[in-house]
Amino acid sequence: MGSLPHRTPDLPTPSTPAGRDGLAALLARPGQAVIALDFDGTLAEIVPDPEQARAHPDAVPALAALAPKVASVAVVTGRPAGVAVRYGGFAGVPGLEHLVVLGHYGAERWDAVSGTVHAPEPHPGVAAVRAELPGFLDELGVWHGMWIEEKGRAVAVHTRRAADPAAAFEALRTPLAHLAARHGLIVEPGRLVLELRPPGMDKGVALAAYVRSVGATSVLYAGDDLGDLPAFAAVEKLRSEGLHGLLVCSGSSEVAELSERADVVVDGPGGVVDLLAALAAHAGPASPA
Repeated sequence: MGSLPHRTPDLPTPSTPAGRDGLAALLARPGQAVIALDFDGTLAEIVPDPEQARAHPDAVPALAALAPKVASVAVVTGRPAGVAVRYGGFAGVPGLEHLVVLGHYGAERWDAVSGTVHAPEPHPGVAAVRAELPGFLDELGVWHGMWIEEKGRAVAVHTRRAADPAAAFEALRTPLAHLAARHGLIVEPGRLVLELRPPGMDKGVALAAYVRSVGATSVLYAGDDLGDLPAFAAVEKLRSEGLHGLLVCSGSSEVAELSERADVVVDGPGGVVDLLAALAAHAGPASPA
Protein backbone atom coordinates (compact mmCIF):
# COMPACT_ATOMS: atom_id res chain seq x y z
CA MET A 1 0.00 0.00 0.00
CA GLY A 2 1.48 3.36 -1.04
CA SER A 3 2.03 6.23 1.36
CA LEU A 4 -0.56 8.95 1.63
CA PRO A 5 0.17 12.16 -0.32
CA HIS A 6 1.70 14.98 1.73
CA ARG A 7 -0.92 17.61 2.61
CA THR A 8 0.03 21.27 2.44
CA PRO A 9 -0.86 22.89 5.80
CA ASP A 10 -3.90 25.15 5.71
CA LEU A 11 -3.51 28.88 6.19
CA PRO A 12 -5.96 30.72 8.45
CA THR A 13 -8.29 33.32 6.97
CA PRO A 14 -7.62 36.73 8.56
CA SER A 15 -10.67 38.30 10.18
CA THR A 16 -10.09 41.79 8.71
CA PRO A 17 -9.81 43.16 5.17
CA ALA A 18 -6.40 44.66 5.98
CA GLY A 19 -5.23 41.31 7.29
CA ARG A 20 -6.47 39.48 4.20
CA ASP A 21 -4.66 42.01 2.01
CA GLY A 22 -1.54 41.56 4.12
CA LEU A 23 -1.55 37.80 3.78
CA ALA A 24 -2.21 38.00 0.04
CA ALA A 25 0.69 40.43 -0.44
CA LEU A 26 3.02 38.24 1.59
CA LEU A 27 2.18 35.17 -0.48
CA ALA A 28 2.34 37.05 -3.78
CA ARG A 29 5.75 38.59 -3.06
CA PRO A 30 7.36 36.64 -0.20
CA GLY A 31 10.81 37.89 -1.20
CA GLN A 32 9.72 41.39 -0.15
CA ALA A 33 8.22 40.34 3.20
CA VAL A 34 9.55 40.65 6.75
CA ILE A 35 8.45 38.01 9.26
CA ALA A 36 8.86 39.44 12.77
CA LEU A 37 8.08 37.58 15.97
CA ASP A 38 8.19 38.07 19.70
CA PHE A 39 9.96 35.33 21.68
CA ASP A 40 8.30 34.58 25.05
CA GLY A 41 4.70 33.50 24.60
CA THR A 42 5.05 33.51 20.82
CA LEU A 43 7.97 31.24 19.90
CA ALA A 44 8.36 29.90 23.47
CA GLU A 45 5.77 28.95 26.05
CA ILE A 46 5.42 31.18 29.11
CA VAL A 47 6.91 29.32 32.09
CA PRO A 48 7.10 30.18 35.82
CA ASP A 49 10.90 30.56 35.69
CA PRO A 50 11.90 32.80 32.74
CA GLU A 51 15.37 31.22 32.68
CA GLN A 52 13.76 27.90 31.71
CA ALA A 53 11.97 29.28 28.64
CA ARG A 54 12.94 27.61 25.38
CA ALA A 55 11.64 27.86 21.84
CA HIS A 56 8.91 25.44 20.83
CA PRO A 57 10.65 22.31 19.50
CA ASP A 58 9.25 22.87 16.01
CA ALA A 59 9.94 26.63 15.91
CA VAL A 60 13.47 26.52 14.50
CA PRO A 61 12.63 23.99 11.75
CA ALA A 62 9.61 26.08 10.73
CA LEU A 63 11.65 29.29 10.68
CA ALA A 64 14.45 27.60 8.73
CA ALA A 65 11.95 26.44 6.11
CA LEU A 66 10.39 29.90 5.76
CA ALA A 67 13.42 32.20 6.07
CA PRO A 68 14.99 31.46 2.64
CA LYS A 69 11.70 32.40 0.96
CA VAL A 70 11.25 35.85 2.50
CA ALA A 71 13.25 39.07 2.71
CA SER A 72 14.04 38.64 6.39
CA VAL A 73 13.08 36.95 9.63
CA ALA A 74 13.53 38.96 12.83
CA VAL A 75 12.90 38.07 16.46
CA VAL A 76 11.90 41.21 18.41
CA THR A 77 12.12 40.68 22.16
CA GLY A 78 12.53 42.38 25.49
CA ARG A 79 15.18 39.82 26.42
CA PRO A 80 18.87 40.46 25.84
CA ALA A 81 19.60 39.48 22.25
CA GLY A 82 22.21 36.88 23.23
CA VAL A 83 19.83 35.23 25.69
CA ALA A 84 17.10 34.96 23.06
CA VAL A 85 19.61 33.39 20.65
CA ARG A 86 20.63 30.79 23.26
CA TYR A 87 17.11 29.99 24.46
CA GLY A 88 15.84 29.90 20.89
CA GLY A 89 18.66 27.73 19.53
CA PHE A 90 18.99 30.09 16.56
CA ALA A 91 22.77 30.12 16.03
CA GLY A 92 24.38 28.04 13.32
CA VAL A 93 21.12 26.73 11.83
CA PRO A 94 21.05 26.09 8.06
CA GLY A 95 18.38 28.33 6.58
CA LEU A 96 18.73 30.94 9.34
CA GLU A 97 22.02 32.40 8.11
CA HIS A 98 20.46 35.87 7.90
CA LEU A 99 18.27 35.81 11.00
CA VAL A 100 18.27 39.00 13.08
CA VAL A 101 17.39 39.24 16.77
CA LEU A 102 16.46 42.70 18.06
CA GLY A 103 16.89 42.40 21.82
CA HIS A 104 15.98 44.77 24.65
CA TYR A 105 13.18 46.17 22.46
CA GLY A 106 15.64 46.98 19.70
CA ALA A 107 18.45 48.45 21.79
CA GLU A 108 20.56 45.38 20.96
CA ARG A 109 20.97 43.58 17.64
CA TRP A 110 22.36 40.12 16.92
CA ASP A 111 23.00 39.09 13.33
CA ALA A 112 23.47 35.45 12.38
CA VAL A 113 25.88 36.56 9.64
CA SER A 114 28.43 37.81 12.17
CA GLY A 115 27.24 35.98 15.29
CA THR A 116 27.81 39.11 17.35
CA VAL A 117 25.66 41.48 19.42
CA HIS A 118 25.83 45.24 18.88
CA ALA A 119 24.57 47.41 21.74
CA PRO A 120 25.01 50.87 23.34
CA GLU A 121 26.32 51.45 26.85
CA PRO A 122 23.82 50.44 29.57
CA HIS A 123 21.64 53.09 31.24
CA PRO A 124 22.94 53.87 34.78
CA GLY A 125 19.42 53.85 36.17
CA VAL A 126 19.13 50.10 35.62
CA ALA A 127 21.98 49.35 38.05
CA ALA A 128 20.48 51.72 40.62
CA VAL A 129 17.04 50.10 40.39
CA ARG A 130 18.56 46.62 40.51
CA ALA A 131 20.23 47.44 43.82
CA GLU A 132 17.15 49.10 45.32
CA LEU A 133 14.45 46.72 44.15
CA PRO A 134 14.68 43.88 46.75
CA GLY A 135 14.39 46.30 49.67
CA PHE A 136 11.69 48.27 47.85
CA LEU A 137 9.51 45.18 47.44
CA ASP A 138 10.14 44.15 51.03
CA GLU A 139 9.00 47.56 52.30
CA LEU A 140 5.81 47.22 50.27
CA GLY A 141 5.16 43.87 51.92
CA VAL A 142 4.89 42.07 48.59
CA TRP A 143 8.22 40.26 48.46
CA HIS A 144 6.68 36.80 48.92
CA GLY A 145 5.99 35.17 45.57
CA MET A 146 7.80 37.84 43.54
CA TRP A 147 10.53 36.89 41.07
CA ILE A 148 13.14 39.44 39.99
CA GLU A 149 14.62 38.72 36.59
CA GLU A 150 18.01 40.18 35.70
CA LYS A 151 17.94 41.25 32.05
CA GLY A 152 21.21 43.15 31.73
CA ARG A 153 19.84 46.41 30.33
CA ALA A 154 16.58 46.06 32.26
CA VAL A 155 15.18 44.38 35.35
CA ALA A 156 11.77 42.71 35.59
CA VAL A 157 9.43 41.79 38.44
CA HIS A 158 7.26 38.72 37.83
CA THR A 159 4.08 38.15 39.85
CA ARG A 160 3.13 34.75 38.38
CA ARG A 161 4.25 32.93 41.57
CA ALA A 162 2.24 35.17 43.94
CA ALA A 163 -0.86 33.84 45.73
CA ASP A 164 -2.97 36.20 43.59
CA PRO A 165 -0.80 37.02 40.54
CA ALA A 166 -3.20 39.49 38.92
CA ALA A 167 -3.79 41.42 42.16
CA ALA A 168 -0.05 41.59 42.86
CA PHE A 169 0.54 42.84 39.32
CA GLU A 170 -1.97 45.67 39.69
CA ALA A 171 -0.72 46.57 43.18
CA LEU A 172 2.85 46.97 41.91
CA ARG A 173 2.18 48.99 38.76
CA THR A 174 2.08 52.45 40.37
CA PRO A 175 4.86 51.97 42.97
CA LEU A 176 7.21 50.52 40.34
CA ALA A 177 6.37 53.35 37.94
CA HIS A 178 7.43 55.85 40.63
CA LEU A 179 10.62 53.89 41.32
CA ALA A 180 11.46 53.73 37.63
CA ALA A 181 10.81 57.45 37.12
CA ARG A 182 13.21 58.36 39.96
CA HIS A 183 15.99 56.64 38.02
CA GLY A 184 15.06 57.84 34.53
CA LEU A 185 13.42 54.57 33.52
CA ILE A 186 9.96 53.50 32.42
CA VAL A 187 7.82 50.46 33.26
CA GLU A 188 6.82 48.08 30.46
CA PRO A 189 3.89 45.86 31.54
CA GLY A 190 3.61 42.32 30.22
CA ARG A 191 1.86 39.08 31.09
CA LEU A 192 2.14 39.18 34.90
CA VAL A 193 5.50 40.93 34.61
CA LEU A 194 6.56 44.56 35.02
CA GLU A 195 9.85 45.47 33.39
CA LEU A 196 11.85 48.56 34.36
CA ARG A 197 13.93 49.73 31.41
CA PRO A 198 15.30 52.83 29.67
CA PRO A 199 12.89 54.97 27.63
CA GLY A 200 13.13 55.81 23.95
CA MET A 201 12.87 52.35 22.44
CA ASP A 202 10.04 49.87 22.11
CA LYS A 203 9.12 47.04 19.79
CA GLY A 204 7.21 49.41 17.53
CA VAL A 205 10.16 51.75 17.03
CA ALA A 206 12.48 48.80 16.44
CA LEU A 207 10.12 47.03 14.05
CA ALA A 208 9.30 50.07 11.92
CA ALA A 209 12.98 51.00 11.56
CA TYR A 210 13.90 47.45 10.61
CA VAL A 211 11.11 47.05 8.05
CA ARG A 212 12.12 50.33 6.40
CA SER A 213 15.81 49.34 6.38
CA VAL A 214 14.98 46.10 4.58
CA GLY A 215 12.79 47.88 2.01
CA ALA A 216 9.96 45.41 2.60
CA THR A 217 6.52 45.79 1.02
CA SER A 218 4.78 43.61 3.60
CA VAL A 219 5.30 42.60 7.20
CA LEU A 220 3.88 39.96 9.52
CA TYR A 221 4.22 40.56 13.25
CA ALA A 222 3.28 37.94 15.85
CA GLY A 223 3.15 38.63 19.58
CA ASP A 224 1.27 37.75 22.74
CA ASP A 225 1.92 40.48 25.28
CA LEU A 226 1.20 44.08 26.25
CA GLY A 227 4.77 44.86 25.17
CA ASP A 228 3.74 43.86 21.64
CA LEU A 229 1.08 46.57 21.37
CA PRO A 230 3.63 49.16 20.10
CA ALA A 231 4.61 46.69 17.35
CA PHE A 232 0.95 46.25 16.42
CA ALA A 233 0.61 50.04 16.29
CA ALA A 234 3.72 50.26 14.09
CA VAL A 235 2.25 47.78 11.60
CA GLU A 236 -1.00 49.74 11.56
CA LYS A 237 0.97 52.93 10.81
CA LEU A 238 2.97 51.18 8.08
CA ARG A 239 -0.33 50.10 6.55
CA SER A 240 -1.45 53.73 6.47
CA GLU A 241 1.74 54.50 4.53
CA GLY A 242 1.01 51.89 1.87
CA LEU A 243 2.72 48.74 3.20
CA HIS A 244 0.76 45.56 3.74
CA GLY A 245 0.66 44.07 7.21
CA LEU A 246 -0.60 40.99 9.01
CA LEU A 247 -1.05 41.05 12.79
CA VAL A 248 -0.98 37.71 14.60
CA CYS A 249 -1.82 37.14 18.26
CA SER A 250 -0.37 34.09 19.97
CA GLY A 251 -3.65 33.56 21.78
CA SER A 252 -3.90 34.29 25.46
CA SER A 253 -6.85 35.08 27.68
CA GLU A 254 -4.47 37.28 29.70
CA VAL A 255 -4.14 39.97 26.98
CA ALA A 256 -7.53 40.50 25.34
CA GLU A 257 -6.48 43.87 23.90
CA LEU A 258 -3.95 42.19 21.63
CA SER A 259 -6.31 39.50 20.35
CA GLU A 260 -8.97 42.13 19.63
CA ARG A 261 -6.56 44.06 17.38
CA ALA A 262 -5.12 41.02 15.62
CA ASP A 263 -6.04 39.84 12.12
CA VAL A 264 -5.32 36.23 13.09
CA VAL A 265 -5.41 34.59 16.53
CA VAL A 266 -3.60 31.27 16.92
CA ASP A 267 -3.31 28.89 19.84
CA GLY A 268 -0.05 29.92 21.48
CA PRO A 269 3.45 29.01 20.28
CA GLY A 270 2.20 25.75 18.77
CA GLY A 271 -0.25 27.74 16.65
CA VAL A 272 2.49 30.18 15.65
CA VAL A 273 4.69 27.28 14.53
CA ASP A 274 1.82 25.84 12.49
CA LEU A 275 1.30 29.23 10.84
CA LEU A 276 5.00 29.54 9.99
CA ALA A 277 5.01 26.04 8.50
CA ALA A 278 1.91 26.82 6.43
CA LEU A 279 3.47 30.06 5.15
CA ALA A 280 6.63 28.17 4.17
CA ALA A 281 4.53 25.62 2.28
CA HIS A 282 2.48 28.25 0.44
CA ALA A 283 5.24 30.82 -0.24
CA GLY A 284 6.79 28.97 -3.19
CA PRO A 285 10.49 28.45 -3.89
CA ALA A 286 13.29 30.16 -1.99
CA SER A 287 14.20 33.70 -2.97
CA PRO A 288 17.41 34.13 -4.99
CA ALA A 289 20.44 34.72 -2.76
